[in-house]
Amino acid sequence: MELALVVAVIAIALAFDYTNGFHDAANAIATSVSTRALTPRVALIMAAVANFAGGIVGTGVAATVGKGIITAPSGTHGLVIVLSALIGAIVWNLITWYYGLPSSSSHALIGGLTGAGIASSSTVLWKGILDKVVIPMVVSPLVGFVGAFLLMTGILWFFRRKNPGRVTRGFRIAQGVSAAAMAFGHGLQDAQKTMGVIFLALLTAGHVRSEDPIPLWVVLSAATAISLGTYSGGWRIMRTLGRRIIHLDPPRGFASEATAATVLYVMAIALHAPVSTTHTITTSIMGAGATKRLSAVRWGVARGIVTAWVLTIPAAGAVAALTYFIAHLFLE
Repeated sequence: MELALVVAVIAIALAFDYTNGFHDAANAIATSVSTRALTPRVALIMAAVANFAGGIVGTGVAATVGKGIITAPSGTHGLVIVLSALIGAIVWNLITWYYGLPSSSSHALIGGLTGAGIASSSTVLWKGILDKVVIPMVVSPLVGFVGAFLLMTGILWFFRRKNPGRVTRGFRIAQGVSAAAMAFGHGLQDAQKTMGVIFLALLTAGHVRSEDPIPLWVVLSAATAISLGTYSGGWRIMRTLGRRIIHLDPPRGFASEATAATVLYVMAIALHAPVSTTHTITTSIMGAGATKRLSAVRWGVARGIVTAWVLTIPAAGAVAALTYFIAHLFLE
């Protein structure tokens, strides 16, 4: 039973990684597709390759998710907790994908781990959640908004006397680079979160020790799953990010992608913090768009997105807790 649960948890974790890919594909390419800097198919191929590349670089975020959210008990009981957390995250991902809401897959996973941990009376590492999740969750969108606003302001000032047509063409080319950088950051962040969950399952089953590095096969499988999910699309959310918040032009698309990618790199490499790529790119789009005029941003759409953000951790946690109570009856 324990071996079967380990296999099941790994399979479901990779399925979550795949849903993360198609749910968050829009994060990397919505702006470049909406500004016609890239065609949808080329953008998806580029994003899938960059996701894989980002996923195999570093494991700091994976260590935070695997060791810094909950302390799961060993054996079958711990595996049921991890399984429940994954199901809670997947269910919330599918709900928000269906309604085209760019919620955070990262926070869905963390909410699932927290909800399953509370329901099972496991040790929830609240200080780790505060330091590595809550504070970055608030800081990264704010930095994204302000950073994109300032970068776009600088672009407007620097190119104020240049030919608008030539500037637009130049930024269309630059967007290919910034979109690739954003996709790389998405892999760097989100593929590692799945690695962390698989490591937690292996740790619970006694196949690895806490001080061990993330196994190579875990790194490669998680990077592959998220890149395949990204290639499969995510068109509903792409429309929300690319057009419903604001109609972007290439300079603003570049500013939002470059800013968001920078935030993701700093959080993953320097702080090992599992921040939301969705939060970061969405607020960066708002910041770049606000340089046109505040009314250019459709704040009503933004309000709906923020509502999804607020609900993500408790909603995924509630589904995970319910799943735990059901799984506990049948699997333990």
